[in-house]
Amino acid sequence: MACLLAQIVPSMLMPTELRAQDIPGIEICTVEKTMERRTSCLQSNVDFLQKTITKLTGDYQQRLDAANRQIEVLKAAAVSLQKTVNDLQAGQKQMADDLRKKADAPPPKDASSAAPAKDVTK
Repeated sequence: MACLLAQIVPSMLMPTELRAQDIPGIEICTVEKTMERRTSCLQSNVDFLQKTITKLTGDYQQRLDAANRQIEVLKAAAVSLQKTVNDLQAGQKQMADDLRKKADAPPPKDASSAAPAKDVTK
């Protein structure tokens, strides 16, 4: 326990500028005086950017894949709806043709003129 406290307490007493180096992100490397530290700082920035690009590439690839799957589903739905519309239009045309044929045909002879009507009031 004392060993653990011996490690934690000094890190808590360190200035925030030194602790900030452990946080991943872009650092301003021009403030470094020595070439080794600037090089290390720049390499840290490059590593951070590469990791960020890799993570974002994966994230956006997943989004693109999901969007492509959704597009395929919507295409299938559009094909199905187009088939339904075509079927309805064919049915409507057939019905219009049937009505036209019925209207053009001569009326059937009236069966009531051949046989006398019965009087149902008696």
